[in-house]
Amino acid sequence: MAQTTQKNYKNKNKNNKHVLLLFIMSTLAFVTIPSEGKLSETDVLLKFRQSLKFDGDPFSSWNTSTPPCKDENNVPNWKNIFCEHGKIMGLNLENLGLSGTIDLDILKDLTNLRSISVGDNKFEGSLPTLNKLPLLKSAYFSKNKFSGPIDGKIFEGMNNLKKLDLSDNQFTGQLPPIIGELPKLKDLNIRNNKFEGPIPPSYSKLTFPSFYGNDGLCGPPLSKSCSEEEQKKQESSSSPSSSSSSSSSWKIALIVVVVIVVIGIVVFILINRRKKNPQQEVVLGGSSSGSPTTQDQKLIPSSHDHLNKMEQGQVAALSSPDRSSDVKRAEVAGQKLLFLKDDIEKFDLPDLLKASAEVLGSGVFGSTYKAALSTGPIMVVKRFRHMNKIGKEDFHEHMRRLGRLSHKNLLPVLAFYYRKEEKLLVFEYVNNVSLAVYLHGNSKSRGNQILDWPTRLKIVKGVSKGILYLYNELPSLTAPHGHLKSSNVLLTETFEPVLTDYALLPVVNIEHAHEHMISYKAPELKQSGKINRKADVWTLGMLILEILTGKFPSNLLGKGTQDTDDLAFWVNSILGEDSSEEKEVFDKEMKGTKDCESEMMKLLKIGLSCCEVDVEKRWDIKEAVERIDEVKEKGDFCSTVVAAAATTEADNMHTSR
Repeated sequence: MAQTTQKNYKNKNKNNKHVLLLFIMSTLAFVTIPSEGKLSETDVLLKFRQSLKFDGDPFSSWNTSTPPCKDENNVPNWKNIFCEHGKIMGLNLENLGLSGTIDLDILKDLTNLRSISVGDNKFEGSLPTLNKLPLLKSAYFSKNKFSGPIDGKIFEGMNNLKKLDLSDNQFTGQLPPIIGELPKLKDLNIRNNKFEGPIPPSYSKLTFPSFYGNDGLCGPPLSKSCSEEEQKKQESSSSPSSSSSSSSSWKIALIVVVVIVVIGIVVFILINRRKKNPQQEVVLGGSSSGSPTTQDQKLIPSSHDHLNKMEQGQVAALSSPDRSSDVKRAEVAGQKLLFLKDDIEKFDLPDLLKASAEVLGSGVFGSTYKAALSTGPIMVVKRFRHMNKIGKEDFHEHMRRLGRLSHKNLLPVLAFYYRKEEKLLVFEYVNNVSLAVYLHGNSKSRGNQILDWPTRLKIVKGVSKGILYLYNELPSLTAPHGHLKSSNVLLTETFEPVLTDYALLPVVNIEHAHEHMISYKAPELKQSGKINRKADVWTLGMLILEILTGKFPSNLLGKGTQDTDDLAFWVNSILGEDSSEEKEVFDKEMKGTKDCESEMMKLLKIGLSCCEVDVEKRWDIKEAVERIDEVKEKGDFCSTVVAAAATTEADNMHTSR
């Protein structure tokens, strides 16, 4: 009897399996999953290249002799691509003189593609149908000749899109409401087009929208109000159509079917595993000792804990010898420094962690260290703690964008290291101190040196050109620098300014940015609750006033609550009094100023114009830089005085060294 029951039970189980398999196979019949005929990544890129038009050969590295990506790391063999775990995850085709067709049907076979950038080229016509790449997270189409209205249907299903840049094109018509409805979209730049009509209410949720340069747009957050006719037109165009509803219905049905299939497969696998090893639940429950295994522990349990001790200003090693096991575990886990420049000597994370280090300072983001490697150059390592809300892919992508920047007035990011809790950025070491030290430090800290007028003018011009470069290269950012202040301007031995801590707004936790980043001290934040595209211009103006007056702008600390706490207010109050007192506004320690006051005053007024509270009256960055470039070391007599002062200063510097 028992044998018969057991036999029936086995037959029943067998029948159940057959039924389950039949159900899965029947369901799969409704879902088409291409498995054959799929092109390799090499073939996809070569085929995509054929659809483009270009002069010269910007794709000379795209050939069949090497695969696009290396398996062992994220460094690509081919130019203009990004790799992740040996797969293509991004295309950077900016400024290659491209035209022709952006054939997204070809790119569909790049299943890991998450970012595409074709900015600053010659593409024309309508915007490509982006939802052919539904997993795309970032799309940059700025500075081309795309035109016409945008069909909102091309964004249907783009539920992963986070960043969209359509700036500096010739798009017309109304803004499709669906763009503002995309669930993950935060960063949108549509500036300098020909869009018109009301801005859809759905756009209000975007964190970094830029509507500047579309004269036909109206409604919040712009100050231009819409007419009743425009509002009615928007309401009629934003009503959902039956076609879109039906489209959504069949998509939902398809998703349900796929979910059922996946659940069925998982159930089937679990049933088989359980029958093969009935004691497996006990094994998976934990080790015999009841404690987690070594593999379950945090991979780098304390490889950075020693950094906390360094914040007391001591010289220490970034890693002590007893951390060697932690370093090995880190390497096994793939926790490596990722380099952004090819023309530097490579080193790995263990080398950096073992390097002797000196604390250079502790700012609002974290601490900065000077790391002397056993071999190779001296590096600066910045430790960031307030970036734990950004995902790994987004952080990597933004770092790659920063890695492509190259300007003499920017401190380049050489490498980075990602952990959820904290990030490390590696820079070149600048053998001098910051502008803040020269303006506000004691004589010993600045080597008994004082900045004269021509040097201060040189610094202002260099800073402004660095900011303009960021605006041109990072058009999708509302505040491309975001944290401009004197302590973030390093000076080389020739007093060339070098900007640091730039373009971090997209990766910093938003609440930390609101509290500490300088652009969020701009007056428009109090007026509208949002920073403006001209926020960096305001910070540039404050820096100019600080350089010329020698006074620290206390309002940047967020402590001032009255207008009288504002450095610009103080300068205006001095200039508004007796004209004979105008000289009192300038730093008393500034040398080389005799008979140069007219040019100094011109620069001072440029600073005030950049600090204009009314955003509409405030200059944009291009105009500000043009005005700054016009400032000279005025006249022959002034030049003679400046040259003499510079010679004396150089002699003093030589003697002090």
